[in-house]
Amino acid sequence: MSVTVTPQPPGVGAVLTPRLRLVLVLLLAAQFMLAVDFSILNVALPVIGAGLGFPLARLQWIGTAFALCAAGFTLLFGRVADLFGRRRLFLAGLAVLGAASLAGGLARSPDVLIVARVFQGLATAAVTPAGLSLLTTSFPEGPLREKALGLNGALMSAGFTTGAVLGGLLTDLLSWRWAFFVNVPVALAVLLVAPAVIAESRPEERTGLDVPGAVTVTLGLLAVVLGLTRAGEHGWGAPDALLPLAAGVVLLGVFVAVERRVPAPLVPPHVLGRRSVAWGNVAGLIAFLTETSLVFLLTLYLQEVLGFSPLAAGLSFGVLGAGTVVGGALAPRLIGRLGATRVLLAGGLVQALCTAALLGLGTGRSSLWLLSAATFTGGVGNMLVIVGFMVTATSGLADREQGLATGLATMTQQIGITMGTPVMSAVATAAMSGTGAVAVLGGLRTAIALNAALVLLGTLTSVLFLRDRARRHPSGRSS
Repeated sequence: MSVTVTPQPPGVGAVLTPRLRLVLVLLLAAQFMLAVDFSILNVALPVIGAGLGFPLARLQWIGTAFALCAAGFTLLFGRVADLFGRRRLFLAGLAVLGAASLAGGLARSPDVLIVARVFQGLATAAVTPAGLSLLTTSFPEGPLREKALGLNGALMSAGFTTGAVLGGLLTDLLSWRWAFFVNVPVALAVLLVAPAVIAESRPEERTGLDVPGAVTVTLGLLAVVLGLTRAGEHGWGAPDALLPLAAGVVLLGVFVAVERRVPAPLVPPHVLGRRSVAWGNVAGLIAFLTETSLVFLLTLYLQEVLGFSPLAAGLSFGVLGAGTVVGGALAPRLIGRLGATRVLLAGGLVQALCTAALLGLGTGRSSLWLLSAATFTGGVGNMLVIVGFMVTATSGLADREQGLATGLATMTQQIGITMGTPVMSAVATAAMSGTGAVAVLGGLRTAIALNAALVLLGTLTSVLFLRDRARRHPSGRSS
């Protein structure tokens, strides 16, 4: 039997009951699994290519097919969850994810594997915003929601690191196919338990879906993500990158025009007009872009400068994962005392300083202490920004708009993850003068300096555009 969840004022129901604990565990398990999927195949790509006979030119599509769908459809599915039921979409997406993962693990040809990755991406685009909106509607604004979002952010960030390590272990010890199979029991367990525990959440009055807006924004996002991935492969001046990026910009412009004219827009202008939503998402975009691309840069440092193996490099990021877990645990407490905006600003400053400290890395392994200290502390700061961004971008909105808010936040996350690596890769490559460890390190330092500058820029924009919210609402719990 479906139950319609009605919004509660801050402080109501601020007790973590056994049922809410189980709801939290189920939703966090699903989100952690999705985060692992983003990175679990990176280490295994060469092995998959050799095993299935992938041409080298098509190998990148194992990641691109997933990223395109995960980023391109997330805003649409976030709104669909609002209109037709968040639990319904969450469970349907998990079922698709489990089936696609099984198909990917059993694949005997490149085409089957690519199709499986497409459906994994579509499932991720459905489950992530639906799961987040179930989280925000199950827990009222205030300490419980902040704690839930803190745990969610910590587990998602740790999931990216875990995916890299787990992918290497599974590939070395068993087979790359287990990087797919590992999803199946988790998805099945959540599917069996969730219907009895998680209540349906949807509005009592259903408006029509904005089809023109859905088509233009989805095609626009697909084009932008395709352009970003092509830029990482062929360079920012390549026609393969510029044409999709230009088409994406045009389509997103058409989407904005459509939203101003339709009676029931996919993204109501009043939502994007809120400072907390607009600038909160800008802060989130920069946080995801900089931290995920920093992992890429440091992976190159560990392997190309210090000579680490891929598995050893992946294991080295356990320190960063520990920092994100600590940050996720600290964030709700700090937000309760200082407010989401102040925590977001403090986290940005910590992340910027720690990233800048990495400019001191050298060609010897004595630099590992600096790398460990800076990535741990920077991970704490980055997680403070991410949780602050999630609380800021989803607070003060009606329950019926939570799917849209979490869809926007998820889209921000996906775009940031997608565009960070090609941007920093292009900068590092352009700055390398010659070959060898010293040349590689020179290019990486240039990219790391830009990374730190972007974090500082994101923090300054938050100071300028979110400061009024911080003054008026020190608790960070109202609009």
